[in-house]
Amino acid sequence: EEFAFVPRCIRQLQVHPNLSAKEDALQHIEELILQLLNMLCVAQPRSVQDVEERVQKTFPHPIDKWAIADAQSAIEKRKRRNPLLLPVDKIHPLLKEVLGYKIDYHVSLYIVAVLEYISADILKLAGNYVGNIRHYEISQQDIKVSMCADKVLMDMFDQDEDIGLVSQCTEEPSSSGELTYDDLVRLEIAEERQYLRELDLILKVFRHHFLYNNNIFTSQDVEVIFSNILDIHELTVKLLGLIEDAVEMTADGSPHPLVGSCFEDLAEEQAFDPYETLSQDILSRQFHEHFSSLMARHTVALYFQSVAEGFREAVQYVLPQLMMVPVYHCLHYFELLQQLQERSKDQDDRECLKQAITALLNLQCSVERIYTKHLPRRKPGEPMYRLYSRQVRSKHLAIKRMNEIQKSIDGWEGKDIGQCCSEFILEGALLRAGAKHERHNFLFDGLMISCKANQSSRLPGSGSGAEFRLKEKFVLRKVRIVDREDSAELKNAFEFVGKDENCAVFCARSAEEKGAWMAALVTLQYRSTLDRMLDTVLQHEEQAQPLRLPSPELYRFAVQDSEENIVFEDRVQSKTGIPIIKAGTVVKLIERLTYHMYADPNFVRTFLTTYRSFCKPNELLGLLIDRIEIPEPEPTEADKQALWNGDQPMAAELQRFRREYVQPVQLRVLNVFRQWVEHHFYDFENDPELRCRLEEYITGKSMRKWVESINKIIKRKIQTQSNGVSHNITFESPPPPIEWHISRQIDTFDLMTLHPIEIARQLTLLESELYRAVRPSELVGSVWTKEDKEKNSPNLLRMIRHTTNLTLWFEKCIVEAENLDERVAVFTRVIEILQVFQELNNFNGVLEVVSAINSVPVYRLDHTFEAVPERKKRILEEAVELSQDHFKKYLAKLKSINPPCVPFFGIYLTNILKTEEGNPDFLKRHGKELINFSKRRKVAEITGEIQQYQNQPYCLKVEHDIKRFFENLNPMGSMSEKEFSDYLFNKSQEIEPRNCKQPPTVLNPSSLLQHSAKPLLQHGAKPLLQHGAKPLLQHSAKPLLPPSAHTVLTPPPSFSKVLNPSSLLQQSAKPLLPPSHSAKPLLPPAAKEDHVHPEVTGDSASAHLHIGDSEGSPGSPGERAAP
Repeated sequence: EEFAFVPRCIRQLQVHPNLSAKEDALQHIEELILQLLNMLCVAQPRSVQDVEERVQKTFPHPIDKWAIADAQSAIEKRKRRNPLLLPVDKIHPLLKEVLGYKIDYHVSLYIVAVLEYISADILKLAGNYVGNIRHYEISQQDIKVSMCADKVLMDMFDQDEDIGLVSQCTEEPSSSGELTYDDLVRLEIAEERQYLRELDLILKVFRHHFLYNNNIFTSQDVEVIFSNILDIHELTVKLLGLIEDAVEMTADGSPHPLVGSCFEDLAEEQAFDPYETLSQDILSRQFHEHFSSLMARHTVALYFQSVAEGFREAVQYVLPQLMMVPVYHCLHYFELLQQLQERSKDQDDRECLKQAITALLNLQCSVERIYTKHLPRRKPGEPMYRLYSRQVRSKHLAIKRMNEIQKSIDGWEGKDIGQCCSEFILEGALLRAGAKHERHNFLFDGLMISCKANQSSRLPGSGSGAEFRLKEKFVLRKVRIVDREDSAELKNAFEFVGKDENCAVFCARSAEEKGAWMAALVTLQYRSTLDRMLDTVLQHEEQAQPLRLPSPELYRFAVQDSEENIVFEDRVQSKTGIPIIKAGTVVKLIERLTYHMYADPNFVRTFLTTYRSFCKPNELLGLLIDRIEIPEPEPTEADKQALWNGDQPMAAELQRFRREYVQPVQLRVLNVFRQWVEHHFYDFENDPELRCRLEEYITGKSMRKWVESINKIIKRKIQTQSNGVSHNITFESPPPPIEWHISRQIDTFDLMTLHPIEIARQLTLLESELYRAVRPSELVGSVWTKEDKEKNSPNLLRMIRHTTNLTLWFEKCIVEAENLDERVAVFTRVIEILQVFQELNNFNGVLEVVSAINSVPVYRLDHTFEAVPERKKRILEEAVELSQDHFKKYLAKLKSINPPCVPFFGIYLTNILKTEEGNPDFLKRHGKELINFSKRRKVAEITGEIQQYQNQPYCLKVEHDIKRFFENLNPMGSMSEKEFSDYLFNKSQEIEPRNCKQPPTVLNPSSLLQHSAKPLLQHGAKPLLQHGAKPLLQHSAKPLLPPSAHTVLTPPPSFSKVLNPSSLLQQSAKPLLPPSHSAKPLLPPAAKEDHVHPEVTGDSASAHLHIGDSEGSPGSPGERAAP
């Protein structure tokens, strides 16, 4: 408990900035660290020397040397500042308390440095493992599994837990035949990264030590052994960069990333030719003879033994196998290109892949000829040598293989193989010294199993089906592998030596077989040591040559991060491990938008959706142009002096600067340009100068392929703009025919002359069109409520006005029917339309009808409500229930249905308004205002939800006359809003005066009633089934998103009553009806007093409101409850 702060500090040690660690992982590291601390303190150290001796005695080699070096460095740096993240000041008094005597501060510092080094080492190991399996968070199980593969750490902590791959296995395609193009590209990126690390190991660890001692090795030695590996490394870096760029720049309309051009460009440049040279060199007899004679020299053996324990064996057995990896990888490219061509869905990409395959045909023939000439053909399924596990591609196959092997062994006892191993390595026959017969041996990454052929299984009637009988098991981390020189008695031998000095000697049939076994065993024994050596080299290289950036005075995007310019969300990371920005200056936001270290597609989408609330399009373009124009770092005084002497001190730094900073930034700026014109072209439609400026700037830029992609999008958008929008959508079946009733002429169209099914269909098509036209930029910053709303939110305002007009039209149709029977027929017709809206999932239309019926002029018509058929009342009740209890039923239904649909826009507008008003635009940090990007992200989440329902159209036929009729609806005529409101209310009082026992009788009912007094959708069921419900759903196109994919926001608490949708559209959250009515029956027989009409204010461009309190409010005793 006293060390409870340790996990928080360990979190800061993260050596993988894109990964996060779970609490159970940190707790497990804490347990290991306390175990280590106990190991160091048990000898009661009183000086730094005591601790150092204890480390040397208890820590395995070579981690003891590195931990000591780190601790000594910490003591040296202590004179200037404390370099450690673990708090020595807190641990020092605790150590005094634990040890029971006063301890020197430097001893505590030394101990803490050792603990911190081991913590970081464990996290690094676990992070590499997690990265390989493509996860983004380190768990306790990840730490245990990764440590299981590291002999050094397992020896240190002496762990014997059941750790295996079974629990880590996730469903993946079992063979390349099941992989999609996307899968192949994703796996190839992971493959290339591991391959690049193997090349780094060859160059920076093995080759480095050959070059380091020119007294022993000549330049010819280096050339013969390593051939042109530098060219292979350069090609791999270039190819990996091109593939990653292609994935990052994948267009939204593309079926998958298009990587064919990456291979085609390099193939045409003959960039793969170095593989032929390397294959000839490495597989030649000269290589093997030269290498063998070199390793046979005593001075060479002594030199490599002095580098690190096991390094001589690694050079002798692992290096030759590592040099074969590029040959295998070249053959892998030929297979990959064929697989990509077969799976590509893009014609241009297939052509690029075909050209690449053709260009590489000569190389393929040559490499395959060299390979088959010098090496026997590998058996199907036989693994080729790789330093690192290929769990990325075949985890479940490894488990399956281990289970099969275990079943084939008779007499198996103890843990399953899968509990102590994660990978099958090798199998073959070896002779056990002292035994009469050869044994069949299986090598895994944690275990070697020696078996004897099971003779009894071959006899007729034998009960056992096992092929082998278990003889011995060797836990690899508990044994040492010793190379035995050839003697008269033993040839091609190697030895397993246990901790108790018991040994087992095995002999291979040939020197080649011994080399294969020793390469695999030495790799497993010393892989963690080689890994640490490589990490040390890479770290020193980075420290020796830090990425130098231009001066902030010359390049404002090079300013260091601080709380004055950028703030991140606390303990929140995206699924990819990228930190989430909370607030920042516009310069810092642009820097992170085009960050050189990683791409963040979510941030790009959110930024381009919301940037107009703090930056104008012209300003954004200017900032992006400034971002891409990157000056080179200025030379220091030492550089200038070196230049004066004729040296090139900055050549390597500038090359790294261009590769790791300039190129990624330029690519990501072009990607932002592409996303901008693809998804937000309206910025360029509204400002032709902006488009011209962008086109002029990108013309002639490097990265020709990406510039052409942007120009193609611009041309397509301009063509679409001039030709009009065309939706090339194919439905599973044709749309249903148009339903006609009485009238087919537009001048006689009205509520009762058109078929209610077709009214609902055409209104749904119109409202779907209006809904799908609304852009995210019309919502961010609540611009539809501000002065320039006509310019900034034209599509949203069209939808608002349509909703208002339709609601008022329904009200007008009802109150202008002066005869009761006629009015009931009109009222029923409106409910029939609502019924079809429900079937079509037009929730906006449903709530328009509910709003009209809830309006004061209609709501007070008690006699009309009483005459409505009961079945229609129930349909209305169900619709009203959607809007009750914070729209709970509506939100649940929206989540459960499949598109197409028309959601109720009012909820989204209210949520945006509350987010905008409830969060400041800027956050103050150290006296400076930073753009509150967290607020913009919340708004973007709402607009994203709106957009997910904008993709799927209805499989219905447009009837242009009916559409034009509803587009031109103008129920108010030339009246003002107040005049029209007064008119409706007065008309309502006229047809049903206050407190009347029965409505006035009209002798000559209007022709509307004569046309259709009988409802078309009697009892609701049959006409809908014939024309509306099931056929409509069957005609709809396939849903783009399953119900589980919809994320629906919960509306704010103020929406607990039945609301007028038009009032929502005008920002009002005031309930139309008092709370007491939400649970009352729909139409009790009691009469009620009339409502006094409300005062309505506002211009005609705003949504019409029906909100007001009156002396005869619906809450009065004896009145009808709210529908």
